[in-house]
Amino acid sequence: MSGVRRVAPAALLLAGFVALWQGVATLDSVDDLTLASPVETWTALGDDWSLLIDNAWVTLAEVLLGLGLSVVFGVVLAVLMHLHRPLRDAAYPLLVASQAIPIVVLAPLFVLALDYGMGPKVAIVALICFFPITVNVLDGLRSAPAELLKLMRSLGASRLQTLRKVELPSALPSFFTGLRVAATVSVIGAVFGEWAGADEGLGRLVLLANNQLQTPRAYAGIVLLTLMAVALFALVTLADRLLCPWNREEGNA
Repeated sequence: MSGVRRVAPAALLLAGFVALWQGVATLDSVDDLTLASPVETWTALGDDWSLLIDNAWVTLAEVLLGLGLSVVFGVVLAVLMHLHRPLRDAAYPLLVASQAIPIVVLAPLFVLALDYGMGPKVAIVALICFFPITVNVLDGLRSAPAELLKLMRSLGASRLQTLRKVELPSALPSFFTGLRVAATVSVIGAVFGEWAGADEGLGRLVLLANNQLQTPRAYAGIVLLTLMAVALFALVTLADRLLCPWNREEGNA
């Protein structure tokens, strides 16, 4: 029953948004080439399903590969920065600077450097996702309970033992917080990469549909991209609940 109460407001808000969207799209002053209605978008999903899903698999592969790379390199760098203060002082400003450059500018450069294959899209996704994961893991490592650290020192634990048994478990909730953010924005990175240059993918399909005035198909692609981001967010949240049950219990308390 509590689950229904939790989902009901979101469902009502979504229904209200779709109703408003349909109402605006049916106004005489709104051009069908500018705004496709929910009904037209649903029809396009059915008519172009094979085309849409084939391109969606390409985009999903780019997202998952880029997200996986960002997790590996982000966690490793966060641990190294945590263990070595000089590295943290040197790398942190560069980490922030990497996010100051608009991805719209970087995407064509990645395509020129890595060609039109999957490589530049994966690199762009990894770059976007790298920052939130690294920063959140680093903050989580530095926020380990002081009493546990003192206990490990009193027991004669080595630096790596303290890292493995106290600091890394303490950083897990922060890691999943960063991963939720990264999972959401990863789809945006893949789309920008496909817009810069690609042979397939949902981002390219939406761009082509927009240029060819196939507005319902473009909106159908956008709906799939949105569902992809929401599904990734939900999967990360589920993994957080399974792997960090103590975090949920503390929040409920």
